[in-house]
Amino acid sequence: MLRSAFPLVFQFPHRRKPPPIPPRPPPVRRYASPAAAAVPPLPPASAYVHLPFCRKRCHYCDFPIVALGSSSPRPRGDGDGDDPRISDYVRLLLREVAATRPVSDDGVPFETIFFGGGTPSLVPPKLVAAVLDALRAKFGLSACPEVSIEMDPGTFDAAKLRDLVGVGVNRVSLGVQAFQEGLLRSCGRAHGLREVHEAVGIVTGCDGLQNWSMDLISSLPNQTQDMWEESLRCTIDARPTHVSVYDLQIEQGTKFGQMYTPGAFPLPNETDSANFYKIASKRLSEAGYKHYEISSYCKTGYECKHNVTYWQNRPFYAFGLGSASYINGVRFSRPRRMKDYADWVQKLEDGTWCPESSTSELKDMAMDSVMLSLRTASGLDLHRFSKSFGKNLTLSLCTMFRPFVWSGLVIAMDTERQALQLSEFDVDLENKGDTGSRVAFIRLSDPDGFLLSNELISLAFGIISP
Repeated sequence: MLRSAFPLVFQFPHRRKPPPIPPRPPPVRRYASPAAAAVPPLPPASAYVHLPFCRKRCHYCDFPIVALGSSSPRPRGDGDGDDPRISDYVRLLLREVAATRPVSDDGVPFETIFFGGGTPSLVPPKLVAAVLDALRAKFGLSACPEVSIEMDPGTFDAAKLRDLVGVGVNRVSLGVQAFQEGLLRSCGRAHGLREVHEAVGIVTGCDGLQNWSMDLISSLPNQTQDMWEESLRCTIDARPTHVSVYDLQIEQGTKFGQMYTPGAFPLPNETDSANFYKIASKRLSEAGYKHYEISSYCKTGYECKHNVTYWQNRPFYAFGLGSASYINGVRFSRPRRMKDYADWVQKLEDGTWCPESSTSELKDMAMDSVMLSLRTASGLDLHRFSKSFGKNLTLSLCTMFRPFVWSGLVIAMDTERQALQLSEFDVDLENKGDTGSRVAFIRLSDPDGFLLSNELISLAFGIISP
């Protein structure tokens, strides 16, 4: 697994590599506490939609998908001879949307929608349009919503992309992963290098589409530094507005999980993987990309607004097989098997399904806040954290981070997010933040702090929940 829009679960940090959390929702966790209830929840303004279809399962993938095999739709996907597995699923998805009760009657319209998968570009544009129409009718869309869709090379042509843009898609996430034929084959991708170049040409030549991202994977089997440098050069030459760089994670139950042991040949060792990360940070920064989140880079103004919803721990709806939503302080994952998901939708329609009660503690919310915030260049807002979880806990975290501020792995910042002198950070600790406090944010340094994010976040967890 490498990305998920967030993934479908969080793991407790334990590796030296930065955790690969990308566009699918975070873990299932349910919150119920008087302190949390005292703060009125924000209405969700984002929705994740899972379209699980792929031509085949990649060797690293452990997401809930449906592999279509040789009967996969043609790249044109004009609707002639639609695969009944796709159309049946979209009908089921539309039933879930219709049966979902909005958080409030005066809820805000959606500002972001993310179609993740799977390979959503296998779905005919008319069915994507049907989902967008249903969301618009049920929840409303803002005047200029960000509508993202994941697309794989070889699954679309220029006409299909034009049709998707025509129905409202305005951001594409292109799953290239590598620019070497051998690496693409070794990780089980359904496309080759020729299809990669064709897809890049189609995306860059599409009128009305300026916002697009390219996905790359590092630490693949037999991947060398020269290969990684080449992939980064090709990515920069393609001039996407956003780049996501994910470090391969070997998951149990996947083909890679059966074939390889993490850190053992032919996988790169820990030092090589860290070097890949540093090279990506250096090359992309030199090319004008802002490293705004551990795995994410963008040109100015092109952050993925949908993913920012996750990093800021804001609520969001989710629809579809295995997807996870976060509403009213409750995280809930839908079933990962199609039959179980269909049964769940039926219960939702019948009114016989209700979320389970929860006794989770406020400390879980604090841990989520720390983990998500420290993944970003914006860092952890100490004033907001103090208001939510208490001054004493905030001071304890700052004290724990002190040696890492001095070593340069953690950066203390003022209200303008400008780095502070080490002495100013120490003065704040001595005054316990009472008088003349200037430290407003802390963040991890790039790239060294990000590389040790798991260790640093684990230490913070130990303070929050000893």
